[in-house]
Amino acid sequence: MLKTLFSLRVMGLHLLTIVVVTAFILLGRWQLGVFQDSGKPQATTDPAPVSVTTLAEVGGHMLNAAVGRRVTVEGVYDAGRQLLVADRQPHVDAPGGNVSRGEGYWVLTPLRLDDGTLMPVVRGWVAQAGDPGVAVPSGRASVQGRLRPPQGTDSVQRRPEGLPAGQVQTVSTGELINLWSGQKVRNGFVVAQPAAGALKPVEVSPPVVGGTLTWRNLAYAANWWIFAGFAVFMWFHFVRDAVRTDRDRSARSPEMVLEG
Repeated sequence: MLKTLFSLRVMGLHLLTIVVVTAFILLGRWQLGVFQDSGKPQATTDPAPVSVTTLAEVGGHMLNAAVGRRVTVEGVYDAGRQLLVADRQPHVDAPGGNVSRGEGYWVLTPLRLDDGTLMPVVRGWVAQAGDPGVAVPSGRASVQGRLRPPQGTDSVQRRPEGLPAGQVQTVSTGELINLWSGQKVRNGFVVAQPAAGALKPVEVSPPVVGGTLTWRNLAYAANWWIFAGFAVFMWFHFVRDAVRTDRDRSARSPEMVLEG
């Protein structure tokens, strides 16, 4: 049996089977990877900026397609209603979709539009509340940035000792409506890009959409692995036949000698 298994023709079959099975397994893993990647959030095309008034309404809901969109907004900053968003890092998105916490502040200033509504604008980030960069620029301002949805008031645990006056924990449209009483506040907020003045920019991701699982690739992966299993079956079948053939030939050899 060992002589048959290590014969030249059977060794060639062993090597061919190893190559084929390895290739089929790798092809299956590749298709499985394509299937897994298809379910991840995918970046979309980044459209040209549009007026924020077309995406952020007063009292309306923000569509998912609007999140992360580049927008423009013009008006005059309302310095008297500026707030600092406490415990923040200089970026919006944290791993796992959580609120980005850190030692610093977002500078949140409402921009009063020509129609009298207020659009909350994160002008930038500072490390200290007393940073001179928080000073509000005067005159008419034209801001470009990315639109973000409002944050929930419970998304960050409040400090046990509370917050100083002029600071908030999240950019919540509902909370801003209460703080800026008597004003019409548009939904969501704009993260200015680039940041205004000496403020550090707050990074924000472009729009993304949820991935769609491509089940076809999963089926392809299963097919390649089935082919690998079939290749092993055929290898076993051919090796078994080769062993049986050589065994039968060896069993007949003495009889042939006697007959001679």
